[in-house]
Amino acid sequence: MSRKDADEAACSGGECFALRVIGEDMAPEFLHGEIIIVEPAGALKDGSYVLARHEDEWLFRQLRRSDDGWQLRALNPACRQGAVLPLPDLAAVRGVIIQKAVPGRRRLSRFYV
Repeated sequence: MSRKDADEAACSGGECFALRVIGEDMAPEFLHGEIIIVEPAGALKDGSYVLARHEDEWLFRQLRRSDDGWQLRALNPACRQGAVLPLPDLAAVRGVIIQKAVPGRRRLSRFYV
């Protein structure tokens, strides 16, 4: 199994999993080093924070509905990959962020469901 296949298999189950935010693409809501909890089978809606596969890369973005369809948007307009990426359909979305936690700062945890 290739690394790509292993990465895909790891995210194909139905159990929630945690990831650490890397970078500032989703600042100010999500900062570098915070922990996000991803629910693979979570309900998608306009404004959800999601984990998606785009051009062989995993991205953490906000899902937005537009007149032209769905988009992945970085909250930080200075994002290295552009602020808005169009999606042909929702197949690229692999999970919904349901919670964030700040290590060592329990009271700063937030829920997104």
